[in-house]
Amino acid sequence: MRRSMVLLNLLVLLFLPAGVAGAESTPQTAVFDEVWRTVRDRFYDRHLHGLDWEAIGNRYRAQAAAAPDDTARAVVINRMLAELQASHTGFYTRDETAYYELGDIFSNSLRRQLGSFFPDGDVAYTGIGVFTKTIDGKTFVSGVLDGLPAAKGGLRVGDEILAADGKPFGAVTSFVDKAGKDVVLSVRRTRDGAPRQITVVPRRIEPNAAFLEAMEASIRTVARGNLKIGYIHVWSYARGAYQELLEREISSGRLKDADALIWDLRDGWGGAQPEYLDVFNARAPTMTMTDRDGDASVDNARWRKPAALLINGGTRSGKEVLAYGFKKYGYGPVIGTRSEGALLAARAFLMGDGSLLLLPVSDVAVDGERLEGRGVEPTIEVPFDLPYADGADPQFDRAVEALARTAGG
Repeated sequence: MRRSMVLLNLLVLLFLPAGVAGAESTPQTAVFDEVWRTVRDRFYDRHLHGLDWEAIGNRYRAQAAAAPDDTARAVVINRMLAELQASHTGFYTRDETAYYELGDIFSNSLRRQLGSFFPDGDVAYTGIGVFTKTIDGKTFVSGVLDGLPAAKGGLRVGDEILAADGKPFGAVTSFVDKAGKDVVLSVRRTRDGAPRQITVVPRRIEPNAAFLEAMEASIRTVARGNLKIGYIHVWSYARGAYQELLEREISSGRLKDADALIWDLRDGWGGAQPEYLDVFNARAPTMTMTDRDGDASVDNARWRKPAALLINGGTRSGKEVLAYGFKKYGYGPVIGTRSEGALLAARAFLMGDGSLLLLPVSDVAVDGERLEGRGVEPTIEVPFDLPYADGADPQFDRAVEALARTAGG
């Protein structure tokens, strides 16, 4: 599969003045009309899943025109996009961390265009390094990037965030102009527990670098009897540097002497290439080069010991290709919950106001199978109840148990 079929490619859509069904755009509907036209002209199914896209556009356009602000209009746009019932479909604004993550992932191809919104040339925002999920109107921490401010401050997966400095929490808006300054988060750790205060110090985050930093900081080994079980969490696979780090750590780094390995592909972003799975193909050769000073480097690194893969509903896109292959070719147990089933080839379009539209432009099959809407089922199902998990990770614990039995003989 070509890289463009798995990774998202960020393109610029030239502004066209005509709105839905030829209606003239107004300041309130300009971005809505751009999104509607882009879907009409670029969506992977030219029949738009049988929808009357013009009628849908007219219906939601009226709502967009009546929306009181940009935030409310973004909600309307995403409701319209939800009619397509397709993965990799979403509208993102600068109040969302995903906006910056997508922008940085594709910054090389969009350097000139993004320069209008990021004058210093780097896509970045001030934040603390968390993923959040809204459940029943409440905001819960679903992922904490190792080594970043949230982890350093003691925020845990499952925490309900109630407020930031006494105001409603926003993953971006709560930290604007607060880099290096204390921000007090009010969180609830147990369902009926009293709120507690956690102080975090937000910093400038460049997503690609932060994902690599968090991946490196996640590396550890867990002792189980005489066994050492290694662990690494790949938050994003949208750069070759992430795979290079994995190969370096298993061949000559901190994971080299582990007896087994937990490969965590839960949450974050996809972008993986199918050949990344070759690291678990024990039949392929590994080449080591040693220079005159005795310094060795490994090319084509391979992991030849027991391994387990962690997946969940946030495992998406190219990561699902890896999960599919890991399971199909029997590299080890796949533990967790079903992956997202988000495997269409998508592009992200930059709108005239700098907002981002993510849209699937091609269908995808893996070994002839279509994973869109299906995902990958684990071989060992381990549910994870996120609210108030208090940092517990039953899926990780189950992987340790499974590998301890396998590696221990």
